Amino acid sequence: MGRIVYVTGGARSGKSSYAEEIVFNTEKKRVYIATSIIFDAETQSRVDKHKVQRGEEWTTIESYKNLPEKLQDISDSESVILLDCLTNMVSNMMIMEENIDWDTVTQDKVQEIENVIKKEVENFIQFIKRSNHELVVVSNEIGMGIVPPYALGRYFRDICGRMNQLVAKEADEAYLLVSGISVKLK
Repeated sequence: MGRIVYVTGGARSGKSSYAEEIVFNTEKKRVYIATSIIFDAETQSRVDKHKVQRGEEWTTIESYKNLPEKLQDISDSESVILLDCLTNMVSNMMIMEENIDWDTVTQDKVQEIENVIKKEVENFIQFIKRSNHELVVVSNEIGMGIVPPYALGRYFRDICGRMNQLVAKEADEAYLLVSGISVKLK
């Protein structure tokens, strides 16, 4: 039965490094799910830094959806999977999958998009729980800041917040990172 560890925190709180440390402290085969899409030099620089930090002993999967299918070849029962990060996954599914004017979108359409994202997250969580894999999920805690002044930001905050709750509820352990210090939540 799969095990889930949830790691959250604000921007630059140390959550990715902490999650990588969890993975490095196991003897299991390491799998990295990169959900980021490289749009510019800054993003490329961040991706390159993370690759160097992790080292070469990882299998990397670059995707933000259909994750159970992408992991079909990872049958080793001693695998640990690091998904970095849920926030990017949600963002990509909202923006890359839909061509929407977020300022005029209907609430029914927003709910439809959230339902697709929720199903994707639930399917992945259930896949992990049925497997022998360990999953470490990194996500940004985005609910502690100000209410975004634009519609897309508010929808993103709300949907991502609910996906964070879903994963945290299903997790066996959960940690909040603040200034590089971890606080065990469960």
